[in-house]
Amino acid sequence: MAKIRIAIQKSGRLNEDSLKILKECGISINNGKDQLKATARNFPLEVFYLRNSDIPQYLQDGVVDIAIIGENLLYEKGGNIRIVEKLGFSKCRVSLAVPKSVKYSSVKDFQGKQVATSYPNTVKKYFDSQGVEAELHVINGSVEIAPNIGLADAICDIVSSGSTLFKNNLKEVEVLLTSEAVLAVSPKITDERAAILDRLVFRLQSVLQARQNRYVLMNVPNAKLDEVITVLPGMRSPTVLPLAEEGWSSVHTVINKDKFWEVIDELKLAGAEGILVCPIEKMVL
Repeated sequence: MAKIRIAIQKSGRLNEDSLKILKECGISINNGKDQLKATARNFPLEVFYLRNSDIPQYLQDGVVDIAIIGENLLYEKGGNIRIVEKLGFSKCRVSLAVPKSVKYSSVKDFQGKQVATSYPNTVKKYFDSQGVEAELHVINGSVEIAPNIGLADAICDIVSSGSTLFKNNLKEVEVLLTSEAVLAVSPKITDERAAILDRLVFRLQSVLQARQNRYVLMNVPNAKLDEVITVLPGMRSPTVLPLAEEGWSSVHTVINKDKFWEVIDELKLAGAEGILVCPIEKMVL
């Protein structure tokens, strides 16, 4: 039986989060320390642990069928690689930054300047779209130090919290693109392996839906039921069960975690009591 081949970053945070989401999909991977290849025990899947920067080429060549990778790297090197699912972790942005002492007004300020970056294609596309010509210095790693040692006037790099820029006396001035981890697919994937991919995507979507929602239970006086149900943004309609105490019901529903607090406030005002919130392990729509 064919196995689908997935590339994952060899080490680092993206590696950890990738393995975590596969585990939440019920996939057990037999990986020992320093292994470059591993096989799942209970799903037709092989894992290749690769350098992050090499993954787009492996996808292009069909050496692997799919990969968990940052959007920013696909934009830089990905060509015709298709994204099949956004995974919601490893969020960052690719940004231009200049020394804090520099007065900045617009992207036109980069005209004729020297910019150090690990993302030359991304920067060139952006500058071309803005009609700006700049000299690019390609650096792999420690880009932030370039202005401090006189190598460049500015940098373009990935930014998460911005603390690294702050420590190097830099300020973020332009966001070129936002990024998160995605599941990407090789243009050379076979039909047989594409069918396995469909099964994997189904599991991933169930996990991602669960991460985005919370299961909520509450006690409501029957006289307030209609008012409470009007507030609820549930999947379809909530489950309403009678309590042992006459005149009361238990209401069960699912609420998006981003809307949770505002909805809870409204529920309390509408008469809900004893509100219990639970995480959801899987959610199949």
